[in-house]
Amino acid sequence: MKRIGKQVRLVMSALVLFLVMAPESNSNGAECPCLLSFYNQSLHFTGNGMRYWYEEPNGFMSITNIPYNNLGCKTCHVKSCDRCHAIQNGSAMHFSQKKTKDMNTCLQCHTRAKLTFKYGKAADNLDVHIASGFVCADCHYQGNVHGDGRAKPSMRHPSPNGVSATCQGCHVDQKTESPEFDRETPSHSAHGEKLHCSACHVNSTMACYNCHFDSALKTGKKGNFIPMNDWMLLINYNGQVTSGSAMALVYQNKKFIAYCPYFTHSISAQARSCDKCHQNKAVREMSKGNTVTVVDFKNGKVVPWKGVVPVVPDKLNWVYLNKIGKNKWVPVKDDRDAKVQFAAYGKPLTNEQFEKLAKDVK
Repeated sequence: MKRIGKQVRLVMSALVLFLVMAPESNSNGAECPCLLSFYNQSLHFTGNGMRYWYEEPNGFMSITNIPYNNLGCKTCHVKSCDRCHAIQNGSAMHFSQKKTKDMNTCLQCHTRAKLTFKYGKAADNLDVHIASGFVCADCHYQGNVHGDGRAKPSMRHPSPNGVSATCQGCHVDQKTESPEFDRETPSHSAHGEKLHCSACHVNSTMACYNCHFDSALKTGKKGNFIPMNDWMLLINYNGQVTSGSAMALVYQNKKFIAYCPYFTHSISAQARSCDKCHQNKAVREMSKGNTVTVVDFKNGKVVPWKGVVPVVPDKLNWVYLNKIGKNKWVPVKDDRDAKVQFAAYGKPLTNEQFEKLAKDVK
């Protein structure tokens, strides 16, 4: 039991939609002042977003039966100011604001974003903001990082929202000088407020697919997943259709998938054309009564779908894999259906919404 307990404590959570690294203690051994402030209610400190969806009745804990407190997730969240602010100067540590504006400070934990930028650069399709010289702190600052003193169950909680950075803040309200949103653009006027900017401007979703929880428990290391950015889901969130992702997990041959809204930082100034969503290949297949295999496995290799896929759960298929060695995977031999969760307040598309996608817009 001690050995199992140790393995469980080492696990890097497969539930988070980004991977993180373990924090450090306060450099001088004293209690960090931020722990006595509003910061201790922030999601950066508590990690409650992961707990909330993991422990939800339909969450992954219903499969693992391992309490959140026995996972290593909570040890990864920043417990002092040092992780983001402390710099070494000779033999002493000093407080720095400059360090917080260095993207490497953020990307050492937010590794899904790091992967997104890596893939985008390789494909000559880097996020338009990053390509223009933006850093994380240009959009995410103050309450986004330190919290506002109000406890939140998830960064996607609609009110109070855990992330206040919005496209509208710059492109509509002009809080900073930016290309201004034009309501008269045909695609903008046609969709009105029913479509979030990300549904058209996110190039693709960065997915850390098929996290193999057994391997994570056994090794205590990250990397037991398959990165891919070939597809993007359309999902409902907070009254709008937005970009989404899916997180597939496997534990003791038990299959699980969570659908959620997800804002991948792979933004293009030029939005996708109408036919990339309306009557696209996935929609046509579903309209015929067929299912769409978003991730398949052929000849020993993962084969992802390419393009936009609407979230209609009973029309989507996913392959679930067991890890048998370094970069070696085999399909799970279990005919039982995967348990499905809609996390982060996401909801599937309605029949009416799907019918609109199935119509010819020419």
